[in-house]
Amino acid sequence: MSHISLTALLVRDYDEAIAFYVGSLGFELREDTPRGAGKRWVVVAPRGSRESGLLLARADGPGQEARIGDQTGGRGGHFLITDDFEADHGRMTAAGVRFLEEPRYEPYGTVAVFEDLYGNRWDLLQPKD
Repeated sequence: MSHISLTALLVRDYDEAIAFYVGSLGFELREDTPRGAGKRWVVVAPRGSRESGLLLARADGPGQEARIGDQTGGRGGHFLITDDFEADHGRMTAAGVRFLEEPRYEPYGTVAVFEDLYGNRWDLLQPKD
């Protein structure tokens, strides 16, 4: 085995999720393929990412719908690595991304927690060299 390819993220609606991840976070849309019965295979990833991405999976049924925005029990569960924290933080803020804190300068790097459109918590992180 060599890497994790995709991580599924439950979403309410494909198009609103694409708008957020592509429009607000600056990801690229890698695939949007109809699968029948209203389902789609939708993959987004940070620009330049080669090995990993998010599979935007529309929730199917009450059990999955209840987990939208809370797939990690309120804990930060997603980590977006940047090599230019200030530029990405500024761009994301201007695009309306909701940061829950001011940037912090930790021994391991610069970090700020933000929420996606459903309330999932993400760390925007620039590791120290």
